[in-house]
Parts: sequence; structure tokens; C-alpha cells
Amino acid sequence: MINFPNAKINIGLNITSRRSDGYHNLETVFYPIKLNDVLEVIPGDELAFTSSGIDIPGRVEDNLCVKAYHLIKQDHDMPPIKIHLHKHIPIGAGLGGGSADAGFFIKLLNRVFDLNLSVDVMEAYARQLGADCAFFIQNKPTFAFGKGDVFEPVQLDLSAYHLALVMPPTHVSTAEAYRGVKPAPAKTSLKDLIKLPIAEWRNHIKNDFEEHIFKAHPEIRGVKAALYQAGALYACMSGSGASVFGIFDQKPDLGFLAEINQVFDLS
Repeated sequence: MINFPNAKINIGLNITSRRSDGYHNLETVFYPIKLNDVLEVIPGDELAFTSSGIDIPGRVEDNLCVKAYHLIKQDHDMPPIKIHLHKHIPIGAGLGGGSADAGFFIKLLNRVFDLNLSVDVMEAYARQLGADCAFFIQNKPTFAFGKGDVFEPVQLDLSAYHLALVMPPTHVSTAEAYRGVKPAPAKTSLKDLIKLPIAEWRNHIKNDFEEHIFKAHPEIRGVKAALYQAGALYACMSGSGASVFGIFDQKPDLGFLAEINQVFDLS
């Protein structure tokens, strides 16, 4: 059986405080986008994981899909399977690709083995794997807070707009992103700011990682500036990664950015 884990973008990201458990409290709006991996599960003699497409760093046993299998197998009798992941979502881009794979894998196991897991139970499993993994269980526009794993639905539909995503040849690690951030309470919550007209987001909705990441990686700042020059109503770095997205009211010509960057049309 196959499914197609999709990425997300963060529309705004406020780091509001440090937590005693080593994490940070934040608020953001997750929005699913049309950029997908391919995930397949078939019967096997033993648990096996293979991949193609973009090279996935790290040990197989540390892959979130493998971890999800072992986590659910503690509570449910499942036979061995072969997992194949074709990786298309850029890694280290702030797009939640690994988290998407984990969330969609949990849903895939639920279907393949008729586990009859509720949404709440699947989200509970996903939260054990990573802060934003649970978002991909319901996979719809969401205001997220706490560690990024407490959710409220938001009414947000960007289907009438053109979305573009640019991934520069740069990697920003999560550790680097958080190392330079200065937590502070948000003056106005994103769940209220998101209700503003999109043309006004530019002046009100920000990503707290941008200030110090742009200093360290001016090429990312340049991508955001180029998206605005191309007519974006709003542009922002997604999450803690290197990718930058733009929201346009007309289909943009971004060929000039494709010379040294990956450019994805998400419309």
C-alpha cells in the first residue's frame, strides 16, 4: 500500500519562552502544501527499510518510520514489513518532511493492519516521535502552540493564490536555528493575525528565526527579497530551515531563481 506524505510551511513562527524540559514554547500556523514524498509498505520476512531519491542521512534504526513501527508494535500485533520511502521533500528545509513521513506512516499502518486507531490515538503516537509529527495525522491548517504539538484548527484557504517555494543550496540545522533565537511573548497571537488580509501579513507576521539566520546566511535573505521583487504578497522562511515560500495573487515567473536554487510551484 502506498501513500504520499506532504510537506508543510510555517506561516509565522514566534518563539515565546524556554521550557524547563529543554524545549521552547512557540506558536505558529502549519499549512499543508503540495510537495510530496512517496511511502510504500508491503509484507516482508523481516522489518526492512529502503529509500531512494534524496539521500537520507543517519542510521536506518533512527528513521522515524522505523521508530513508529516499533512504537505501535508494542501495543498491536503486526507482522514484519518492508518500508520503502522515495524522498522528494528537501531535508533541512523547515518543511517537516521527516515528520510528515512519520505521521503518514502511522496512518498507513492503521489502514494496512486494520488497527482502528482513532485520530487522538494516532496523534499520541506521533507526539512521541517529534514535536510536529502529530500535525500530519489530520493534515489541515492548524494553529500550533506549546512545543508545536498542541493544536487549534484555523480557517485558512490559500487555494485561490499561487504558492512558490525556493530552497537555496544551504542547510540550516535545528540546533543552529535555536542557538541564536531570543524568546519573547508575542504581542498579538498568530491565530488573530492570520485573519488579516494576506497583503497585510508582511507587516505583522514574522518568523523569529529569520533575524539571526539571515545574518549567517545572507543568500536566504536574498531569496526572500527576490520573492517580494517578483510580486509576492507575503514571503517568509518556513520553520527553522532554509526554504522560503511566497504567496502570489498571480503565477510568478521565478526562472531567474532556478539557476542556483530549487524552485517548486505549489499551486
